[in-house]
Amino acid sequence: MNLEIIDLSKVYKAKDKQPAVEVLRDINYVIEPGEFVSILGTSGCGKSTLLKIIAGLEQPTKGKVLLDGKQITKPGNKVGLIFQEYALFPWRTALQNIEFGPEVTGIDSNTRRAEALTYINEFKLNGFEHKYPRELSGGMKQRVAIARTLINNPSVILMDEPFGSLDSLTKTYLQEFLLEIWQTRKVTILFVTHDVTEAVFLSQKIIIMSSQPSVIKKVFVMDSSYPRDRTSVYFNKVVKQILNVIFE
Repeated sequence: MNLEIIDLSKVYKAKDKQPAVEVLRDINYVIEPGEFVSILGTSGCGKSTLLKIIAGLEQPTKGKVLLDGKQITKPGNKVGLIFQEYALFPWRTALQNIEFGPEVTGIDSNTRRAEALTYINEFKLNGFEHKYPRELSGGMKQRVAIARTLINNPSVILMDEPFGSLDSLTKTYLQEFLLEIWQTRKVTILFVTHDVTEAVFLSQKIIIMSSQPSVIKKVFVMDSSYPRDRTSVYFNKVVKQILNVIFE
């Protein structure tokens, strides 16, 4: 399904004697089915706001977002959102968190439990399925969060700095894990990050946003196959080019 962002703008109205803030201005972009696209930009440029609008959690001031030609106005199962904070239910085990979506939609307990267990196995969470979030490492929590999203079979996954709070080794592992999931399932991913090397390692295309009011400054198209060598001349050349655009 195509994801189309059309003439999108977002202005937060003046409040408590604070002036109005124009966050996004005239954003136009089309993400093709199955693409992995990252968004980069300085802090406060509106990356997370854009994701929330695409997810249907916020409404634009102007413009619209279309998924397969239908306007997104509220959250739905076709678009999944994964946060840095994991957003797991602390009173539910890893297995119960994963099966939450099918439970809400009325799938019977045996069917949803069996499907959730396949994710436990695929995501290498065996032995931790009955643990609560407080008993899991950061990497495990994020795998549970990704599994909880994927079990709903979304067409698009929005990821808002999902690995930002993890240590370097865990982040590297989960980046490779995410690539494997994406290549296997052919799902569309829109990935917000502050980490330029992460974006270059993961993405087919990289959108560079300006500061507020945010517009699209440039789109980098990666001319490199997977897996990518983070130490290669090409890789580091692209990283440098992106940094130059962000801070010019």
